[in-house]
Amino acid sequence: MNTYFITGISTDVGKTITAAIVTEALEADYWKPIQAGDLSYADTHRVKELVSNHISKFHPNSFALETPMSPHAAAEIDGVTITMDAVTLPETKNNMVIEGAGGLLVPINDHETILDLIKPEYKVIVVSRHYLGSINHTLMTIQLLKNKGFDPVIIFSGDEHSTTESIIKKMTGVQVIGRIENEPYFDTMVIKEYAALFRDRLEKL
Repeated sequence: MNTYFITGISTDVGKTITAAIVTEALEADYWKPIQAGDLSYADTHRVKELVSNHISKFHPNSFALETPMSPHAAAEIDGVTITMDAVTLPETKNNMVIEGAGGLLVPINDHETILDLIKPEYKVIVVSRHYLGSINHTLMTIQLLKNKGFDPVIIFSGDEHSTTESIIKKMTGVQVIGRIENEPYFDTMVIKEYAALFRDRLEKL
């Protein structure tokens, strides 16, 4: 069984939709270790709503924080400290999809970041979306992962921007799984369509 870690180049680039698609494609379990804010309709709720297979299980957060801020700041407001020891991979005999919070260097405490949650054996999927500065953010994210020994892949999110995507492909050389378009809505059927489109490439990682 494999573990897939979904990270992004920034916040609001499409990690949760990507996580739902990968979860559906692989009929994997889903886990978001750290949720900050929106606890009444958190990312786990959203992914569970979008995934329609009957195999995936949805594991509780290790930390569910009230404030929609960087985890280290939200934890301080909540009066808790996030420790690596408390972020324990749930037991499962299934593939696992893990969704990070924000980008790789988002702090979870005074010494560690989201990057520290990614174990060497994990397969890393980077979600990249075009905006002013996204090339820089994508290249830095990919380079940091490569420096740590990972072989990441990319899923683009949003409308195609050929000059942005082509330079990212040329300068990183990483595999592109595909693109998630700016759909008018996402429901279980749309997620299933993307899951079928991406399945073969995800299974070969």
